[in-house]
Amino acid sequence: MDKYTDLIHQTFDFPTDEFTVENNELFFNGIPLMDLIKQYGTPLKLTYLPKISSQIQKAKRLFNDGIQKLDYKGTYTYCYCTKASHFSFVMEEALKNDIHIETSSGYDMQIVKALYKKGKIDKNTYIICNGFKRQRYREWITEFINDGFVNCMPILDHIGEIDYYKEHVKVKTKVGMRLASDEEPKFQFYTSRLGVRYNDVIDLYEQQIKPDDRFELKMLHYFISTGIKDTSYYWSELSRFVHKYCELKKVCPELDTIDIGGGFPIKTSIQADYNYQYMTEEILRTIKRICQEEGVPEPNIFTEFGIFTVGESAANIYSILDEKLQNDKELWYMIDGSFITNLPDAWALNQRWPLLAINHWDKEYRKIQLGGMTCDSQDYYNSEMHSFQVFLPKVPKDNKPLYIGFFHTGAYQEQLSGYGGIKHCLIPSPQHILVDRQEDGTLKSWQFAPEQTYESMLNILGYEI
Repeated sequence: MDKYTDLIHQTFDFPTDEFTVENNELFFNGIPLMDLIKQYGTPLKLTYLPKISSQIQKAKRLFNDGIQKLDYKGTYTYCYCTKASHFSFVMEEALKNDIHIETSSGYDMQIVKALYKKGKIDKNTYIICNGFKRQRYREWITEFINDGFVNCMPILDHIGEIDYYKEHVKVKTKVGMRLASDEEPKFQFYTSRLGVRYNDVIDLYEQQIKPDDRFELKMLHYFISTGIKDTSYYWSELSRFVHKYCELKKVCPELDTIDIGGGFPIKTSIQADYNYQYMTEEILRTIKRICQEEGVPEPNIFTEFGIFTVGESAANIYSILDEKLQNDKELWYMIDGSFITNLPDAWALNQRWPLLAINHWDKEYRKIQLGGMTCDSQDYYNSEMHSFQVFLPKVPKDNKPLYIGFFHTGAYQEQLSGYGGIKHCLIPSPQHILVDRQEDGTLKSWQFAPEQTYESMLNILGYEI
């Protein structure tokens, strides 16, 4: 029977830039994963910091090359969408690359304040304040504006939001406006619950913003929940949005920027299947064409990439604890973790991840289901989620454990699972390991956080210990 290494090499164009194998053990971005496992054990979450910077530089290069190639007259600005991962090590790595920030809630503003105190940003950094805002969020935005953060820009999500700023903002400031895009046809609602209706845009500007000299409408924003994809739905919504920008630009001369929300996707399989250059150039070409037809200058472009920035930097690594044959054909490998608590998108959205064995590539393989440790029947990962049937090496009988990795897990999973909080069946958050490269190219790793303790959970639950 073929070995696991034969299966992977026959199925994919392997090795890839990020995945290689030496001595039947997997390397991820040049990291010898078995060395980390020997040092730290499993389960563990791994974040490779240089990947964050390389993704940012990739997007900048794509847009700037496209702008030059198409003679596009506007500029490009990269923002990081904090909601994808709020961790300090993510923010600080991203900010090494001369980028700006997009926020989604009030507590984000306190992260921004902490970054300012550490000298990671300054008062010229763009802080694009998105989301539906309760009063506390509006208060903190106003504090930033009045304190001289000249590019702290509230993005109006509904008609009444401007009233608070008109009452409390004391200096001249920039504002933006989010448009309520139509949802994807298969979605259960027709129009997004967020943003201002297209029909209300002109009136909101002329009646609420234009008469007040303190406010300058600079940005029009829209968000597509599917992200940037080559579909008729995406191109239709982008074209509709740019036409509205042109209509508003004709009555609002200071408007000069659009923010394209919903970012580039990341790889959900070992092989790349997305043409980033084509999509970037087609976005620029569409905007340029419509603006020329409408007789208005091409706008500056902001993007707010979250998943693209941080998603491919991380991996979740598990041991196979045991195998269970539950009937004639359903063989289960049980992991020392949980999909519901560690990778909630796999459970809630059937999210696909690149999945590979970390060792035993020279062993025969078999079709399996992966089971998590909670008592929930939904705590599994199989071909319903995965791009293909799930095959892994046979568990050896020589007491040498089989280790597996789920890759590109860096966005949203800790936030959705409630990192450091109470988990289903009290399955703890795994330890988190950071990996970086020193100037000489050598790797260094350190523990950001240990595995969650039972004491921390009991304390949250109100037990005295």
